Amino acid sequence: MKLPHWFFSFTLLICAVSFGQNEKQYKVTTIAFYNVENLFDYEDDPLIFDDDRTPEGKDHWTQEIYEAKLANMAKVISEIGEDVTGTSPTIIGLSEIENRRVLEDLLNQAPLVSKDYGIVHFDSPDRRGIDVALLYQKKLFTPTNYKAYELLLYDDEDRSKRIYTRDQLLVSGMLDGEKIHVIVNHWPSRSGGEARSRPKRIKAAELNRHIMDSLFSEDPYAKIITMGDLNDDPTNQSVKDILKAKSEREDMKLKELYNPMEDMFKKGLGTLAYRDGWNLFDQIIISTELTKKEYSSYRFYKAGIFNKNYLATPRGQYKGYPFRSFVNGYTGGYSDHFPVFIYLIKEK
Repeated sequence: MKLPHWFFSFTLLICAVSFGQNEKQYKVTTIAFYNVENLFDYEDDPLIFDDDRTPEGKDHWTQEIYEAKLANMAKVISEIGEDVTGTSPTIIGLSEIENRRVLEDLLNQAPLVSKDYGIVHFDSPDRRGIDVALLYQKKLFTPTNYKAYELLLYDDEDRSKRIYTRDQLLVSGMLDGEKIHVIVNHWPSRSGGEARSRPKRIKAAELNRHIMDSLFSEDPYAKIITMGDLNDDPTNQSVKDILKAKSEREDMKLKELYNPMEDMFKKGLGTLAYRDGWNLFDQIIISTELTKKEYSSYRFYKAGIFNKNYLATPRGQYKGYPFRSFVNGYTGGYSDHFPVFIYLIKEK
């Protein structure tokens, strides 16, 4: 399956759009999410199960491989939205990162170092040690509050046994003078089968909805973006019934959610492939206030999947699938997921 590229004809940060005889100019900013597929350093951390990702481990994860992986991730991040805005994302959520060190090393790569990104990150209780994080361009976004919310899961047969997984990260701050809230997610996997693991993602969705409802209780007009690898598609129960995310942005009421990824999914687009089928687990979902078509402040304009040719497997059985960085050894690839993004625009 060949996925189309997303291209919008803007000029750097400002675009001109004609409405009848009136021409208005707009600022454009990119918000993105990327599952970077096990971005681990090469040193053993005795507190987590990272033994495979060491030079002596099963994956023979050396400093050389680590540095190649960093370079690849930095290249991708630097190019998301660049053709439209002239820069990398203002805000990008990441999943499957091991610790703060890998984030600092990532931001010191040549394509990103001049962007002066800040980091919001907490170590999560995930057994493998993989976390979520948020990166932001300091000149464009200023965090004011941030918090990690634990997802409490327990074994079905032994309720005293906790299942440790990723936190959900809430970051609130000012984007060009406007308050927005961003939640970064990496919901429980489908290990053991979709149906058997579904209750874990239902719990994740309930926590996510609780965080948003708390924000709405303080401000019904809150601009909220929840993003991440949900390990569910836009049409699954966790997203449709628990988050109650809608596929149409028209006639939305206060405190509702719009999911621009659902229409893409129904058209056969995806961010990862498995057994000859595509899933769209990586999603960016927004609150009512961002969907309005009145652009005196930042509003949603477009959503996309960043799937340039170099991010796809070039040949063989999995041609066209995301070009993974590791399959029985380092491949030189990128990730088993494509990144996703949205553009927000407002009148200049």
